[in-house]
Amino acid sequence: MTTELPYGTWPSPITAESVAAASPRIEGAQFVGPRGADEVWWGETVPSEGGRTTIRRRFASGDVEEVLPAPWNARSRVHEYGGGAWTAVDGGRLAFVEKDDQRVWLLAPGEPPRPLTPAAGDTRYGALSWQEGRLIAVREDHNGRRHPRRDLVAISLGDEPEVTDLVADSDFLAQPALSPGGSHLAWIAWNHPNMPWDRTELRVGRIEEGTVAEWTTVSPDAATAPLQPLWLDEDDLLYVDDPTGRWNLWRMRLSADLDHRPVSPADADTGGPLWTLGTRWYALIDGGRIVAARTNGADELVAIDLESGEPTPLPCPAVAGVSVEHASGSRVLVSGAGQDAPGGLWIVDADAPGEIVTVSGGTAPWGAEWSPRALPVTYEGPHGPVHAFAYPPTNHHHTAPAGEKPPYIVFVHGGPTSHVGGAASAKVAYWTSRGIGVLDVNYGGSSGYGRAYRERLLGQWGVVDVDDVVAAVRGLADAGLADPDRLAIAGGSAGGWTVLCALYRSDVFSAGISRYGVADLRALARDTHDFESRYLDGMVGPLPEAEELYLERSPLSHLDRLTTPLLIEQGLEDRVVPPAQSEAVRNALARRGVPHAYLPFENEGHGFRRAETIVRTLEAELSFLGQVFGFDPPGVERLELA
Repeated sequence: MTTELPYGTWPSPITAESVAAASPRIEGAQFVGPRGADEVWWGETVPSEGGRTTIRRRFASGDVEEVLPAPWNARSRVHEYGGGAWTAVDGGRLAFVEKDDQRVWLLAPGEPPRPLTPAAGDTRYGALSWQEGRLIAVREDHNGRRHPRRDLVAISLGDEPEVTDLVADSDFLAQPALSPGGSHLAWIAWNHPNMPWDRTELRVGRIEEGTVAEWTTVSPDAATAPLQPLWLDEDDLLYVDDPTGRWNLWRMRLSADLDHRPVSPADADTGGPLWTLGTRWYALIDGGRIVAARTNGADELVAIDLESGEPTPLPCPAVAGVSVEHASGSRVLVSGAGQDAPGGLWIVDADAPGEIVTVSGGTAPWGAEWSPRALPVTYEGPHGPVHAFAYPPTNHHHTAPAGEKPPYIVFVHGGPTSHVGGAASAKVAYWTSRGIGVLDVNYGGSSGYGRAYRERLLGQWGVVDVDDVVAAVRGLADAGLADPDRLAIAGGSAGGWTVLCALYRSDVFSAGISRYGVADLRALARDTHDFESRYLDGMVGPLPEAEELYLERSPLSHLDRLTTPLLIEQGLEDRVVPPAQSEAVRNALARRGVPHAYLPFENEGHGFRRAETIVRTLEAELSFLGQVFGFDPPGVERLELA
């Protein structure tokens, strides 16, 4: 029997504390052991320990223990977003980047960690990988430089710190891959003003005396963005590229005049935005096969025969954010989020489809019945179709009074070149279980739908993204699925920018939540880190030529039009969007008497990791929406609005 209560007031077992506990991130995974698969190691954030990234291992028996003890924290700051902050090396040892000093350390069984790289000011390492008996990494040197110098290096495991330069010659380098005999190195490179989803180069260099003697660009098209090289042998190289508008697998031979051919063409992406250096979309398994993630809105896992190109779908719990972390034999480690549970890590065996082993996560502590099913929806907008996932209110104990339509909160992802899939989320379930629907929008500019959809945002940031989220939520309301008078919009970083722009450019939303949102384009271009310092050249236009456009688009230029109640959340250690931008919006709202609240968080950067922060923000957001939308949510402290 269900009880009738207004939307937003439904009691729920999904507390903010349980959301925080269910929110660890998987930070890479590997099969480890003398036979290549005796153990599984993986990185995982610990929200209850301030978001520290630890390394755990699972034995064949199923027992789990911690490899990297507190207070050690494996986190790279290369490109600010990091990635590849650890790798297993021979002898059951762990190489990792320590967050506090950004040096690479080695942890051997029974010994304390010791540094492998010298103390050298602001020098950072990332993309660690153990290949052909060498520890390879990306090094980023900020010392005395306006723009950091980056190169690929090999790091000795000897008693004294020793780092060998391999190759530089570009603004950015990523995804180094040594050939099986160690005679060649392949990598991805790009230069300002491009981002790694705009234009990159696939390069191959010849190794002599331990370093790259000479190199050449082997990708055939200067207008594409190749990714993730992987050697089959000394002459045969796999990689991902998008000359067709979709990232697909390609293959080339060095000895055949760099002959390139597609492996398994598909109207889906194997590949995505290279925000973090550890991301992988495919792996080689036994039998001349590849296991790859493919994305067309949602993700799927396939096994591809390298000779025929024939794909075979593989059952996998993950449907969003899928990363093929590592392979051994016919098995792969797959991370991502599923339809019924938050993020997890699984072992999938291509020779035994359906026999899936859960390594970490993958289950919701409150039961799958509380997780709403994602409904893929597409609405027509002024710039073309807009893709989104709708999550209706879901609570099997409660229903709303007849005739009442549910309030909805529109989620706007960051990036803006990013993507959301139709996966279970603890944060989504927190809202839907209380009677508040969620619409997760992949506005134009999002990945996962091909290059043309991704490039819809070029020169139009602050226009297309706003038009698309407005079109999507209006489509939902026009279909009678949402209360048009109780629509909120929430997003972080670039998503926060879209929140602020939508509030001053439209009258659709009654409330907004900006998490470390961009408010001043000129300040962002001036203050942000090197990785994104030219991002706006494509999204808006190059400076100084486009300065008037920067002023016209920025919410700070339209504070007189910000009249919607707003909750602002900001990390005080944010180097991507400094607190000054959120504070300027707060000050303007205060001057105009617009209802608002400003929540600053110490020890938080760009993206919240600490359990106490996640709890505070969720409960504050619920109280905020209750006050604006006219319902009284049970069990949360009232947020004071100025």
